This record gives sequence, structure tokens and C-alpha cells, in this order.
Amino acid sequence: MANDKHVALLKKGVAAWNEWRAKNPDIRPDLREANFSKADLNRADLSLANLSRADLSRADLSFANLSVAHLNRADLTCTNLSGAMLNTANLSEANLTFANLSFANLSWAHLGGARLSKFERGAALRLASFQQ
Repeated sequence: MANDKHVALLKKGVAAWNEWRAKNPDIRPDLREANFSKADLNRADLSLANLSRADLSRADLSFANLSVAHLNRADLTCTNLSGAMLNTANLSEANLTFANLSFANLSWAHLGGARLSKFERGAALRLASFQQ
């Protein structure tokens, strides 16, 4: 389960979250199984965050930093990930159906078992891994 303090802080908004992240760079946010459906997380610093099994469906994660984040089994259905940094992220078994991945960086991301049907073209999938 997620750390309730981390969830509450992110729900305060991206400005407060990013300020906290800047002051606490060594903390790995625990947001497992949290519900951020339809949330505005544009430009959020979610690097190194554990978002396993989180509901991020229809959320705006455009230009968010999700580098090295754990998004395995996350629901990213219809999520806006345009311009997001997902390099080295774990997206294994994530649902990315209808996700907007235009100009997202998925270099070295792990996508084994992920559902990528009907995603937007233009995603940077260079060096991404699709192995199970």
C-alpha cells in the first residue's frame, strides 16, 4: 500500500509536490495502488516513484519526469504521457491502451507484457525493452 503522506502531498498539487521532491531528493515516493485517475500531474517529478498498480487512467502526465519509476501493472488507459520522461521506467504489464505517448522518452524502459494498443505515434521507443 502507498504511503498516505506521499499520496496526500501529491494531491495538494504539482507545485507543492515538486518543491518537496527538490528538498527530499533521496526519498523514493511510495504511491503503490494509489488512485490518481484524471489527476493533473503535468510536469510532476515522479522519478524513482513506486506507482505499481496505481490508477493513472485519464491523468495528465505530460512532461512529467517518470525516470526509473515503477509503473508495473499500472492503469495508464487514456493517459496523456506526451513529452514525459520514462527512461529506464518499469512499465511491465502496464495498460497503456489509448495512451498519448507522443514525444515521450522510453529509452531503456521495460515494457514486457505492457498493453500498447492504439497509442499515439511519435513515441521515442529507442532501446526500450519489450521482453517478458
